[in-house]
This record gives sequence, structure tokens and C-alpha cells, in this order.
Amino acid sequence: MRILVTGGSGFAGQYLLHHLQQVEPEATLIATTINVAPTDPKLASVDWIVVNLLDTKAVFDLINNHKPDVIYHLAALSAPSKALTAAWQTLENNVKMQFNIIHACLDLQLSPQLLLITSGDIYDTRVNTGDPITEVTPLCPNNPYALSKITQDMMGLQYYLSHQLPIIRIRPFNHTGAGQTLGFVAPDFAMQIARIEAGLQEPVIHVGNLEAYRDFSDVRDIVKAYHLISKHGEAGEAYNVASGKATSIAMLLQTLINDTDIDIDVQVDTAKLRPVDTPIIVGSAEKLTKLTGWQPTIDIQTTLHDLLNDCRERVLKTST
Repeated sequence: MRILVTGGSGFAGQYLLHHLQQVEPEATLIATTINVAPTDPKLASVDWIVVNLLDTKAVFDLINNHKPDVIYHLAALSAPSKALTAAWQTLENNVKMQFNIIHACLDLQLSPQLLLITSGDIYDTRVNTGDPITEVTPLCPNNPYALSKITQDMMGLQYYLSHQLPIIRIRPFNHTGAGQTLGFVAPDFAMQIARIEAGLQEPVIHVGNLEAYRDFSDVRDIVKAYHLISKHGEAGEAYNVASGKATSIAMLLQTLINDTDIDIDVQVDTAKLRPVDTPIIVGSAEKLTKLTGWQPTIDIQTTLHDLLNDCRERVLKTST
């Protein structure tokens, strides 16, 4: 079996590749990166391809040369906060990359299983009761990132219906862990704490809205779900990947602060507040659990502890 992971050098991509090495030891793993391959020696056996997925011919050549049996399409501009100031770039990148992959498969008359990673951010949360969001909840974008992901999701459905491509849409809710880049709430908090501990920042953390509740999972649980969906999911279907628990941003921050001995002051930064911020978003993975038995296994305290230690190591490397 030949498995292609686009965006393999990204946060979730590297975790997925590690997991696939364990559960698909006989598979040939191919992964794309926009720049250079990761230096992780554990991923040395991966066939790394440097490619710009916005380049239609380059994507055609990628699919033609490797003819994957399974494609996990993770490559995307994935930070909602950054999308607010780069709306067109986000929409163009996320939509065109996926369009190129689908059309390369069509032009080559190939039908690999194509798992499209969209987002739990695509749902309509304007009238929100706090009940878990299911796959039949209406869609409605409340930011440019969500707009790009709805477009990806609906594109996948359209090409399944019109061309019978074996496309499965996966809608992960918030996930975090060691190695996540800045621009997301948990690593932003953790990195500030790590810098404070290293004496590189005054003992003040600047935050946005702490009152919001979100559904957080560990990235290691998330990628296990991706693989299970590949094995058991039905073409044309969509599956949420979520913990089913609502965690406040305040609790997220306090858990990280509790993991340091330094007294830290918390100050609200209005620049970090989003124009639209839904009070509570929690997802239901009941459909996925019934299909595969998947459930999250790593608690949020462990996830945040691992993330903070990773940020400490990053700060140490950059300051020495």
C-alpha cells in the first residue's frame, strides 16, 4: 500500500506519519512539505517530496509518479486567527490545493481513498445551546478560515457525488500537543510561560477571551481517529473527531500556570479578541465511536504538560 500525507511536515502531519509507521508497517509512506523535510530521525524512512500544492502541474506529477492508494490531505493554512488578516490567501491556498489533488486523480483516472481534513469550525453556532454538534448540524462560516474549510468540505462531497471518487470528509475540532506552532491558543499561552521562566519576558501573559469554551483533544488521539476512519469510514460521509467535552480557555490557561512555580499576571489584550466569538462549542464524535470504537484516551492535563515542556525546550534551543 502507498500512503500519501500532504502537509506531512506540519503539526498533525508528523504525528500521523509516526502513527502510520506503527499501524501500517508494510506501507510505503510518502509525504509532502513546502520547504525542507523534518529532521526527526524517526521519519527518515518517509519519502519526502518538496512541492508547492498550488502548482497544478507539480501536483499532477506528484500523483502520477507515486500513484497513492490512500491520500490524507492535511496541507492547509490552518490558523483561524491568522486568516482574519489573510482571508484571500487562506481561501485560495486551502481550496486550490485540494482542487489540484482531486483533478490530478481525475485526469490520471485514479481513485485513491481521499481523506479530506476539514474542521469542526465549519458549523453554525449562532444559535448555540451548548449541546454537542453532530454531523447534521447546519454549516455556517463565522471567519475566513471556516469559509475555506466549508468550501473544501462541500468540494469533497460534490466530487464524490459527481465522479464517485472515494472521498471521506473528516471534521476535527480543536486539538493541540507538543510541537504545535504559535497562532493557536494553547501554544501561545505555553510559550509565554516558557519565556517567562527563561527570563525573556516579564511575568505577564497577554490573553484574548478567556470565557469561551472549546472542545480540545490531544493530537495523538486525533491522528488515531484519522487512521480508523480510513479503515472503516464510508465514502461520501463526514465524521466529527471531538472529545465531547467543553473546556474553558480560562481553565486551559490556569492548568498551564499551575505547572510553573512563577507568579504570573494575566492581562487581556484586545488585539487577541475575535470579531465573532461563540461562548461554547463542543463536538459529538458519536458517529465515529459507533463506527470504530474510537474514544480520546489522553486527558487535557497531560496534553498541556507535554506542550509546556516542549515550549521550554524550544525556548532553550533558541536562547543558547
